Amino acid sequence: MTGTQDLTERNAEFAADGFVSGLTISTTGNMMVIGCVDPRVDPAHVLGLNIGEAAIIRNVGGRITPTTLRTMAMLGKVGEANAASRRPGDWNLVILHHTDCGMTDLASFPDLLAEYFEIPAEELEAKSVSDPIGSVRVDVDVILQKVHAASYLVSGLVYDVDTGLVEVVVPPTPLRRQ
Repeated sequence: MTGTQDLTERNAEFAADGFVSGLTISTTGNMMVIGCVDPRVDPAHVLGLNIGEAAIIRNVGGRITPTTLRTMAMLGKVGEANAASRRPGDWNLVILHHTDCGMTDLASFPDLLAEYFEIPAEELEAKSVSDPIGSVRVDVDVILQKVHAASYLVSGLVYDVDTGLVEVVVPPTPLRRQ
């Protein structure tokens, strides 16, 4: 078991060798990644991101749910409050799903999934719960329909837990403006 002592020792190493002073709350890469909580799929490691480069939201399946959209809206307000530290250029939203996701194990619990997505159980099939390629396409489409911002791109990637490689399923696509 990893204990608190292990964590504080690792933190001391990080503070000595990996800590980056002077970062702002705005990302250095104009990027947000939405990924799964699966410990095999840490988006920062899988995508080679540096500390401060991206805001990362993790939830079960890395899915775009109403809660995810509310979180993104809140982060947008934080960004507005810190506009002076934002770098110019497009903002990139990356949706990262993966193979062998535990969400597929939840397919036999339709009421739980329906509650998670805040939809009737009859609509679950459209969420493509058991197919990461299908689910990342579904979630990109949700973003394209629900989020409207200028200079914003959204893409969908699938990480293969057996090979360590990422497949681009949906290339960077501009969001529609209101």
